[in-house]
Amino acid sequence: MRIIVQIVQGSVQKKINLYSFPMLDLLSDILTNLSMRGTLYFRTSLTSPWGIEVPKFENVARFHFAHRGNCLIEVAGTDKPVALAQGDLLIIPHGASHKLYCAPETRHSVLPLDTVIERSGFTGTGVLVFGGDDDDRDTQLICGHFSFEPHARHILMERLPPFIHLKNYGETAGKWMEASLRVIGDEAGGQRMGGDLIALKISEAILAQAIRSFIESDDAPEWGLGGFSDSNLRRALDAFHKAPSQNWTVETLARTAGLSRTSFAVSFQKKMAMTPMEYVKAWRIEIAKRLLMVPNNSLSDAAEGAGYASDSAFARVFKKETGMTPAGFRNSANSADLRM
Repeated sequence: MRIIVQIVQGSVQKKINLYSFPMLDLLSDILTNLSMRGTLYFRTSLTSPWGIEVPKFENVARFHFAHRGNCLIEVAGTDKPVALAQGDLLIIPHGASHKLYCAPETRHSVLPLDTVIERSGFTGTGVLVFGGDDDDRDTQLICGHFSFEPHARHILMERLPPFIHLKNYGETAGKWMEASLRVIGDEAGGQRMGGDLIALKISEAILAQAIRSFIESDDAPEWGLGGFSDSNLRRALDAFHKAPSQNWTVETLARTAGLSRTSFAVSFQKKMAMTPMEYVKAWRIEIAKRLLMVPNNSLSDAAEGAGYASDSAFARVFKKETGMTPAGFRNSANSADLRM
């Protein structure tokens, strides 16, 4: 991705073009552009009976990992609760509200998360302890969320299902992931210095791994994400993401994929539910958004970095795709940042 940076040397200011993270693979580039930032809520120790309702949040993906014990999780808009067993990971990509409870009979007596935090006396450190007197076997969850840049968009996140349930995740994902999940369980909310940061950084890697597991699964095509696991299409997508400002056409993408123009276009439309050039245009707009939010970048900087030959062509496409002029977007984004 081309980034315009400003270097100050004495009283002289120069702008130069750099490629930021040129060797990032496809998924890494997408998640980096979305500015994914992880936050660990807490580690819990929940004894029956208990039930918690988590509110909806925008631009957030949530996760719950069953470090010990089990529970039911009911995500808003879905038909039935998910049975989360020990070792399972549940990702809620769109930040939907959801209920967690120990058994079906406690479904209608869940308490809002804020109430649970208040009654438990949880201060933000250590373990959140809550529930009834049945302490024979507690349910230990590691809960957290990942926030994304409010202005950033990509079909990979937008098309993910309401939840991704990865059963026995540590074992399925391999020894490295199993060990990582154990580290999170030991470090999150613990007493050792740096434990929360260690758990947080590992959790960010786990989200990427979880998304990768989904897009490589048989379920991905159902959600218009089949192109990411197709070796030919992924080759073209990866090449485009490494050099998005090049003069890409259906022909050049097809050639990179090792397919004829027709075969590539038909396969891309079938597996991604959009044309190749619609994908190219959408990603270039996301690049332009990032460039417009960099102080002192001009319209020309954003146009060039996004692969447009002229400012007028770039402004026209940007307005059509976002409903705002580049200047209007910059002002809106800056105002939103100031309010945060």
